[in-house]
Amino acid sequence: MFLIFEAMKYRKTTLFLCLFLPIQIVFIRYLSGQTEWIETHYSQSFYPFLSETLRYLLGWIPFSVGDVIGFVLAFYFLKGTVQLIRTKFTNFIPISLKFISYLSVVHFLFYTFWGLNYFRAPMAERLKLQQEAYSDQALLQTTERIIYELNSRHFQLTASDTAVVKVPYSRATIYKMAPEGFAVLANTYPQLEYHHRSIKSSLVSLFHSYGGTAGYFNPITGEAQVNYQIPLNGYAATTCHEMAHQLGWAAENDANFLGFLATIHHKDLYFQYAGYRMAYRYCIDEMYKRMPQEAAHLRSTLRMGIRKDYYQTHLHWNSFKNPIEPLLKKGYSSYLKANNQTHGIESYDYVVDLLIAYYKTKTNSND
Repeated sequence: MFLIFEAMKYRKTTLFLCLFLPIQIVFIRYLSGQTEWIETHYSQSFYPFLSETLRYLLGWIPFSVGDVIGFVLAFYFLKGTVQLIRTKFTNFIPISLKFISYLSVVHFLFYTFWGLNYFRAPMAERLKLQQEAYSDQALLQTTERIIYELNSRHFQLTASDTAVVKVPYSRATIYKMAPEGFAVLANTYPQLEYHHRSIKSSLVSLFHSYGGTAGYFNPITGEAQVNYQIPLNGYAATTCHEMAHQLGWAAENDANFLGFLATIHHKDLYFQYAGYRMAYRYCIDEMYKRMPQEAAHLRSTLRMGIRKDYYQTHLHWNSFKNPIEPLLKKGYSSYLKANNQTHGIESYDYVVDLLIAYYKTKTNSND
């Protein structure tokens, strides 16, 4: 009798979780339009406390807890699939209900622990930047300024036009140094304070290399995770990008911009180089879309060592090209679109708007 009762209880729990999923979806859809409420009550109050707590609890663990959880979930998914095949789908309904119930739990944890940040106020608003449609001239001027800064850092690090920057730090050292850039930013923007470091190298970096991913954030464990196979010259920028996600900036363009700010304000020249290197790539790509001739001219003003650096990075990613990568990126793009980023994977490129607004604000403040 006890076993029968426990089985009924289990089925009731499963059914409840299955029914809870569509209720969650409707509720999240409603909350997605409550930007002010989310900014005030979630992004600036509940989430920072939760995020710091997760980093404090898990940051000291040397490996990615999130990846381990991912392995466990993948195991159970494969186990259920094999079970379905072996039983010739005779237990399709109970296994499907169990899967939906797990999905319901993951969906709840995702939005409770981080996902609502997709619907917060944009970073430009929080940092008082005038983000707006920009002219070709504004793009040109910003790109020129970034090239100047990038060339300057390259000269300081190499003193040779043709030498490629060689980062002398290990990945673990970069993780330890990264919070220093946020500490500088916090003097101007207190909301960007970062405590309790929780940055890990991904246990599935090879998979992410083939998927074209440099880093990612686990919203349920609060860990910033970096693909340890990516070239070191861009490592600091990727690390700071994922840390921006930890601080609650879910939109990719916002995380890119905050990663840029954290690196260029860092006291270390290698971090600064990584920040300007990242910003240049987005700006020059936009230049080629709008003004290809001017873009080609600007690219020629880059020091030869920097161009070699970009070419080596190109070769690195080219070595992982495969037919599945575009499908993975298309899936990720759909995920972003479902979470208030209407441009999907192209949202990363919209950091250019923020870069232009930032330099425009700096220019006006110096007048």
